[in-house]
Amino acid sequence: MTPIAAAAIYVGANILILFFLSLRVVGRRRAAQVSLGTGGDVELETRVRAHGNAAEYIPATMLGLFIAASLGAPLWAVHAIGGVFTLGRVLHGIGLSGNIMAPRAFGMMFTWLGMLAAGVAVIWLAVAPV
Repeated sequence: MTPIAAAAIYVGANILILFFLSLRVVGRRRAAQVSLGTGGDVELETRVRAHGNAAEYIPATMLGLFIAASLGAPLWAVHAIGGVFTLGRVLHGIGLSGNIMAPRAFGMMFTWLGMLAAGVAVIWLAVAPV
């Protein structure tokens, strides 16, 4: 497996996370009969924020992961960054959706760690001598 193929796996997994969270928003919108905003529905607001939070973190980090892989990041680094970040997104989604603080907190820590690692890797690989 190449680093780019590994990055593609994490990109695909995170797209599926966004899709799942989106389905949860749409399902609650239908149940609550709210087409715009949250209509004061606490459950809908929670689902909207779970999706919104993922939409805020996933694109930039996955772009960074793909660029790092394209710049020659080793396979182990792509898996480490992608795996930690994706685990963080799953834990955060579970924690926020169920209002369970431990998975939510660990999810954000892993998300930030993966995001930070992707950013550092991209800069390092861009300026490091070949």
